Amino acid sequence: MPVIGFHNSHEQVHPTQLLAATQHAEAVGFTAAMSSDHFSPWSARQGQSAFGWTWLGAAMATTGLPFGAVNAPGQRYHPAIVAQAIGTLGAMFPGRFWVALGSGEASNEHITGQGWPRKAVRDARLRECVDVIRALLAGEEVSHDGLVTVDRARLWTLPEVPPALVCPAVSIPTARAGAEWADGLVTVNQPHESLRDMIAAYRDAGGRGKLALQVHLSWDPDPDRAAAIAHDQWRSNVFPPPVCWDLDTAEAFDAASAHVTPEDVAKVVNVSADLGQHAAWLAEYADLGFDEIYLHHVGQEQRGFLDAFGDHVLPQLDVVAPQVAVAVPA
Repeated sequence: MPVIGFHNSHEQVHPTQLLAATQHAEAVGFTAAMSSDHFSPWSARQGQSAFGWTWLGAAMATTGLPFGAVNAPGQRYHPAIVAQAIGTLGAMFPGRFWVALGSGEASNEHITGQGWPRKAVRDARLRECVDVIRALLAGEEVSHDGLVTVDRARLWTLPEVPPALVCPAVSIPTARAGAEWADGLVTVNQPHESLRDMIAAYRDAGGRGKLALQVHLSWDPDPDRAAAIAHDQWRSNVFPPPVCWDLDTAEAFDAASAHVTPEDVAKVVNVSADLGQHAAWLAEYADLGFDEIYLHHVGQEQRGFLDAFGDHVLPQLDVVAPQVAVAVPA
């Protein structure tokens, strides 16, 4: 009985259209939502990148859906500002908001002009930011000197219960490290064995809370068009780390993906015109142990996908509403 959510890709869809799509997703049976948080798209063909935090206020005020957001504190965002944003949404929409805190990508963070730290430094910076954010959400006054600096910060508007801080991981080492601090784990679709290993690494290291999965997919009644949509919109997203972490502009991603084939894209995007196949894939992910599954149709037009999945896929999956999104006691 999984939660099936709708992923909002700000890199691809104008925020006004994305808000309408989210409202429609709720109407057709999706029970949760996720939001990206980019400064730059992955490709010039995607062509958008609105400010996710502004949009979240509108989306949460005009739907009843619980939301998760992905964020990278430490460079583009000072952790105290991230804590304030989390705290405000948590205060306004109790139990409906969680955030996945990651170490970021150069494509979004290079804009500060500070340079792009090596991965070990980024991971250490994230860990400091997590501690700062959690302390601020607990109502503490925080001063900190390290890879980030905080001077006597305090949140004056606090949520009744702290929202969950989740670890976003695409690798086993990241999942294992996140188990120390996270209230849950979110990852992206990969081969089943890789997902099993990631879940095991997180749980074996003491990881608590929910398991969530973002699924990239492409659907269209015409199979050739489903493949063409995925290739057009997502071929710049086939690269594993460190390439996806370190390329710094949409133009660089487009140059790197010039020779990526539709077959390459189909290794990272579930491409099919068969709604039964999509339902079967999602059921397999649920069987792996994922509590929440967020669907990202990689096309820019969302309405047809939402209607088709609302009518034919969600009814096959015994979809449920998520539990309250709050920090898990250690």
